[in-house]
Amino acid sequence: MLSVTTKLVGTQPVSDVAVDSAPSIRNAFVEAFRNHPAGVSIITATGNDGPAGITSSSVISISADPAVLAFSLQSLRGSASVIASASSFVVHLANSANEQLAATFATRGAVRFGDDMRWSFLSTGEPFLHGTGHALRAVPLNATTCGSAVIVTARVVDVIDPQHVSAPLVYHDRTYRNLSSHNISSKEGMSHD
Repeated sequence: MLSVTTKLVGTQPVSDVAVDSAPSIRNAFVEAFRNHPAGVSIITATGNDGPAGITSSSVISISADPAVLAFSLQSLRGSASVIASASSFVVHLANSANEQLAATFATRGAVRFGDDMRWSFLSTGEPFLHGTGHALRAVPLNATTCGSAVIVTARVVDVIDPQHVSAPLVYHDRTYRNLSSHNISSKEGMSHD
């Protein structure tokens, strides 16, 4: 049994739900998502020891009105613990020029926020990485513990437009990849049945 606990911000109740999880599914599950492309983001926050950040392929849009996003943290150590406890953070949507930046923030022990990295603090105190796609400043709404992971939902309170729009960076089969501008089909030709 996998225990799921939700800690909601505000007056909403906390719920504990037991979820069946077959160990034999793990490998097939990992393989399925290894072959499913995901957008790449870099999440930054300021902690007691200064700026911290991680690379994430789990950022998703939840709602546009109000603007809410979600992501998961696979542990609560190091930079992930700073983000989990931050009162605000910035989600940088990576573009095709950010492969090395994403790799740096994904590597344990790598030097982040060094002199060779273009970044600054926003007036609100969060570290901001220059040269990414859109950056979404957000405040946490709730955190749900699911196994060893924590799922964070957050309300977007500011959107910082990129200096120029580039092709997005995605993560697929353990590799960073750029999307081309070639589309398989247009929106008009898609069926939503």
